[in-house]
Amino acid sequence: MKESGRKQGAASPCAACKLLRRRCAQDCVFAPYFPADEPQKFANVHKVFGASNVNKMLQELPIHQRGDAVSSIVYEANARVRDPVYGCVGAISSLQQQIDTLQTQLALTQAEVVHLRVRQTASFPHGFCPTSLSNSGSPTFKLMGSQTMPIFDLDMVVDQASLGEPMCSF
Repeated sequence: MKESGRKQGAASPCAACKLLRRRCAQDCVFAPYFPADEPQKFANVHKVFGASNVNKMLQELPIHQRGDAVSSIVYEANARVRDPVYGCVGAISSLQQQIDTLQTQLALTQAEVVHLRVRQTASFPHGFCPTSLSNSGSPTFKLMGSQTMPIFDLDMVVDQASLGEPMCSF
C-alpha cells in the first residue's frame, strides 16, 4: 500500500479529495490511504460508508492502526458493492459451504478407501499377503514398523469379528 496519496510539493489531490471536489490539505487524513491513482478505492468506500463517517473513524484511531482499518473498510465496501445485502457475510457463508462440501467429499473418499481395503483383505486366502500391495508406495498410507497405518484418522471402525479373521494386516 502506498503511504502517500500525493507527492511532496505536488498539487495533485488524493482520490478522496478529488471525488469530494475539495482542496487536499497537507494533513489530509485520506491522502496516505487513498492515492490519486486509485479513485475507485475511495469511491466504493464513500458510496457505502460516507466520507464523513470514514473521516471520523480514522480520526479516532491511532495513526499506526489506520492502515489496517482502511484495508478492512475497503474490503467491506467492495464486498457491499458486489453483494449489497450480505457483503462480507455472503462471501464467508459461501466459503463455509464450500468447506462443508469438501469435508463431506473427503469423508466419503476415506470411507471408500476403507471399504476397498476391507474387500481387498477379505479376497486373499489364509496366510497370503502379497508384499507388492502392502508396499505399493501409495501416498495415502505409510509403513510404520511391520504394519501399514493410514495417515488420517477415520471416524468409523471396521468390526473385524463380523468380517471373519483378517487375512492380511495393512
